[in-house]
Amino acid sequence: MKSKVTNLILVTGLIISFFAFLPQTKASAAENQGNDYPIVLVHGLGGWGEGEFLGYNYWGGLKDVPEYLESMGHQTFVASVSPVASNYDRSVELYYYIKGGTVDYGASHAKQHGHSRYGRTYEGVYPEWDADHPVHLVGHSMGGLTTRSLVDLLEDGSAEERDYHQVHPNESMSSLFEGNKSWVHSVSSIATPHNGTTYADDENRIISFVKDLIINVASVTGISQENLVYDFKLDHWGIRREPRESFKSYLSKVINSKIWESTDISAYDLSTPGAAVLNQKVETKSDVYYFSYTGQTSKKSILTGQHIPSAYTHLFLHQPTSFLGKFSRTNPQDGPIIDKSWWPNDGLVSTVSSFSPFGQPAKAYNGVAEKGKWNYYPIMSNWDHIDFIGILSLSSKTPAFNVYPLYKDIAENVHSLDE
Repeated sequence: MKSKVTNLILVTGLIISFFAFLPQTKASAAENQGNDYPIVLVHGLGGWGEGEFLGYNYWGGLKDVPEYLESMGHQTFVASVSPVASNYDRSVELYYYIKGGTVDYGASHAKQHGHSRYGRTYEGVYPEWDADHPVHLVGHSMGGLTTRSLVDLLEDGSAEERDYHQVHPNESMSSLFEGNKSWVHSVSSIATPHNGTTYADDENRIISFVKDLIINVASVTGISQENLVYDFKLDHWGIRREPRESFKSYLSKVINSKIWESTDISAYDLSTPGAAVLNQKVETKSDVYYFSYTGQTSKKSILTGQHIPSAYTHLFLHQPTSFLGKFSRTNPQDGPIIDKSWWPNDGLVSTVSSFSPFGQPAKAYNGVAEKGKWNYYPIMSNWDHIDFIGILSLSSKTPAFNVYPLYKDIAENVHSLDE
């Protein structure tokens, strides 16, 4: 009898100990889920950084997305790179903006395209950045292409620069071009023209877009164009705003520059032929999570079947919307084939171009993220290209969106990923 009681006590004790241990195990697992890597926001074509436009935010307009994310516990940095340079140049600038140092575009690249090898010097917003301290990159519009280019440089480096260095060993080479740097945990693209936008197939339209964007933002904020603080960051091309030079003069100097004839410029990279070249060079990496967000405000005309602006499209984007909504190309010698699947758009980018780069791994996101694939979200109806950053409320029909919930979701998504 005594033996039975003793055994019963032992068994009961073991059961209690087992169940007492379970909650502790679950709590410990919950604490280990996710990550706290910093988020870096990368602006698109025509974008700007902190201190420009008298504090009117690229990320939120009158709202402040970075400050909001910080208040929610998400460490966030705002990158500032050239608003009109090529994806390659912007990706190199982004590297140094995060890590710190003097921008080195590469000796071979600089000679090939005819600009200076070195650019500005940055302190670095996250100098400890390395494989043990990775980041999440979030890019709007062209910013999504720039983040892809940076990941490619980090992991693969530049064979062009390595080959040049072998022939010219006395000339230094940036460690960026060595590759083997798995420093990015995820990439999130927002309204990004992964396959280009037909609106950029003529560089003059992109030049006009940048000019109109700046003028419209200045108008919304009430800033005089003469006193506008805006930096094209084209020092490496020898283009700077001189002391006391009016913005009108500075803008004219940029717009009339020969840089637009180069393939090392945003207008080319954003075109459908330029994007096709980029997609051949820049692959989706197997160790990185990729997400994409796509909007649409165009609507199908019952008369023509083409796409036209809806009531949700900013006035500023009506002309590009209509252009994208009817453009077609049937001769492959003129560029990639463009059919009516390209007509639905967000005012600047066709929805079909925003999901993922053609020919690279992709899937509709179902809540379970996969590395090495583009996990694309469903189309966000009634969101146009600039709604995603909450700027330019130019008519009563198109009030600036409250973008906080979107960026809260993005931040929570990337921070829920396993380390």
